[in-house]
Amino acid sequence: MSKVRPDEKAAAFWVNTVSVEHVRLGVVGGFTQADHGRSTRLQRLRPGDGLVFYSPRTEMRGGQPVQEFTALARVTGDAPYQVEMQPDFHPWRLRVDFLEVTPAPARPLVDELDFIPDPQRWGYPFRRGLFEIGRADFIRIGRAMGIDCEGGIPATSG
Repeated sequence: MSKVRPDEKAAAFWVNTVSVEHVRLGVVGGFTQADHGRSTRLQRLRPGDGLVFYSPRTEMRGGQPVQEFTALARVTGDAPYQVEMQPDFHPWRLRVDFLEVTPAPARPLVDELDFIPDPQRWGYPFRRGLFEIGRADFIRIGRAMGIDCEGGIPATSG
């Protein structure tokens, strides 16, 4: 079920659950991916939306536990685009501009975030991969990462 925004110009705010390794690839390439390369949920994002990345681990299939908010970006792409990474893998991506931030541990924020209904099971919401959050939660996470988004998402940090 797709959410209709009352004001199409109003920014929405999202969390994307991505390994540190994949966040780094996105930062270098100026893109985000979700849902193992499918375009379904990426299509809901619009230019100007805010996107924070939560990394449970260093790598997608293993690695060390991280449990941090590792990146923050502003959506710039109008629509997802497809790339060929391998002959049998053509993931969908969306253009974003990453801001310079300091990664922030998730646990200290658990009691303050509205999208986490049960602090004892705080990791459950992140299992959804890409999901929408409220503006207040985005601002809280941004502050923890050293960015003030109270007046909007900065277009660039440099």
